[in-house]
Amino acid sequence: MDTMSTTRITWRDAQLMPEDGKRYEAIDGELYVTPAPVLWHQWIGANLEAALRRLLMDPGHGWVFDAPVGVEFPETEEGVQPDIVFVSKARAERLVKEGIRGAPDLVVETLSPGTAARDRTIKLKLYRRQGVLQYWIVDPDTNSIELWDFAAGASGPQTYTDSIPVALSGKDFGKIDLSEVFPPDLD
Repeated sequence: MDTMSTTRITWRDAQLMPEDGKRYEAIDGELYVTPAPVLWHQWIGANLEAALRRLLMDPGHGWVFDAPVGVEFPETEEGVQPDIVFVSKARAERLVKEGIRGAPDLVVETLSPGTAARDRTIKLKLYRRQGVLQYWIVDPDTNSIELWDFAAGASGPQTYTDSIPVALSGKDFGKIDLSEVFPPDLD
């Protein structure tokens, strides 16, 4: 009887890919490739990162990073490059020279046509399974953010369109006005 073997892609394999402006990720043994983001994706990411830095990093609660930064889950040999991550001082040991080893406190992904399905399914399951406390899915089409609070046992997201609370591990850090995050309407 013939058996077919398939090659499982690991995070280490993904890191060996060319530095060509694309992001390579390994999830459940599969390789995922994401092209460089579009302009509005960059705009939203920069504004949201600045707001998170102001609330979380500047006061000294931890560190905020934006893509490309590798997040490795060593137990399962998976790894991703989220748009934005926050690692609290309580998880500081996860910061290593190569990137982040283990679950960050907060992961943010901004939807794009090529990644929306993956961000809402495969990555959602990955982040929940790996111990990420919160997962934010930013939707540029609706100017909204879905907040999945895994630490609180959320079975579904809360959606925010005006402002989003920044609260992790029972501590409230303030709110982000989403009008400062999303780009202006252009005709």
